[in-house]
Order: sequence, then C-alpha cells, then structure tokens
Amino acid sequence: MAHTLPALPYGLDALEPHISRQTLEFHHGKHHNAYVTNLNNLVAGTELEGKSLEDTITAVAGDTSKAGIFNNAAQVWNHSFYWQGIKPNGGGTPTGALLDKINADFGSFEKLVEELKAAGATQFGSGWAWLVLDNGSLKVTKTGNADLPLAHGQKALLTIDVWEHAYYLDYQNRRPDYISTFLDKLVNWDFVAANLAAA
Repeated sequence: MAHTLPALPYGLDALEPHISRQTLEFHHGKHHNAYVTNLNNLVAGTELEGKSLEDTITAVAGDTSKAGIFNNAAQVWNHSFYWQGIKPNGGGTPTGALLDKINADFGSFEKLVEELKAAGATQFGSGWAWLVLDNGSLKVTKTGNADLPLAHGQKALLTIDVWEHAYYLDYQNRRPDYISTFLDKLVNWDFVAANLAAA
C-alpha cells in the first residue's frame, strides 16, 4: 500500500498568528507531500514497497546506497510527527507523569526549555531538535537533515522542525524567535505525554 500524506490535525488557519496559513500550505502541502511522492516512486517495485515507514527507515538506515529512500522516508515520518506535536492554543507547562519525569531528568521544566531552545538554535543548517527517551531517560538531541531518533535506538517524544521552510515565511532569519513561539504558544504537551506513556 502506498504511503499517503496525512491530513493536518487542525485547519490551515488554526495556528495563526504563530504559523501562517501560507507556511502550512507550503510546508505541508508542498514539502511534506513531495517527500511522500518521492518515497513512493523510490520504493515502487522493490522489497520495501508496502512496508511501514518505520520498517523502511530501519531497513535502510546506514546504507549509503539507499540514502534517497532513507531521507524521504525519514522526512515523511518526521513531518507527520511534527504536526502532531503542535496545536492551537498550545504551550504552557506539562502536568502529571510527564512533568514529574522532566523534573527528575532535567531538574526543572525551565531547564528542558533551555536545552530545547539551544538544540534548535545551534543545529547548523537544516535539521530537527528532539525530546527523546533514551534508555529510560529523557534527553534533548538534535539531528541534521532527515536524521531521526529512530535510527539511533531512541524513542521520539517531541520534535521542532528547524529547516528554513518551517519558519522562514513567518520569521525570516529569526529561528530563535520561532523556537520560542513554538514552545510558548504551540507545543502539544498532551501528545508528548501520550508518547511517554506508550514508551
């Protein structure tokens, strides 16, 4: 079965003024959709056709001869995950078991926010900042281009897309402002808590 572009979990206008309709039209409708199309074309007629995104990613991770498949499959996964991690009227402070785990592993919620901002702002070029579960502990990591925690044995809980197409129409070169807005106004802590609970 071919991979498909998942619908956004909110309307194109729902994240304004923090992320514009125009950004979502390009980011979801053009960039994300292109990765889906490219992946389907690359796996057609191969042993990977019909496999899940996760199985495809793990099957080709580290195989330089299949870098195109990895990059497109990982970008489909990364973007589908990213959209779930934001919501209208998001932000604030998490609660319950997630907050307890953050306090235990980072010392405070403020420390987690500081590490996520630093990871996103210092990722050179295109990439992602992540909150992951690694051997039972929460950690902040960053990856370049299409790379993702799944390829490193980690469980992703949240990601911030720091490719320029994620923010440039709204924030131009002000990546730190986009990251701050993401954390203050958009992040979906319920999604993060559900990922932690399912780990």
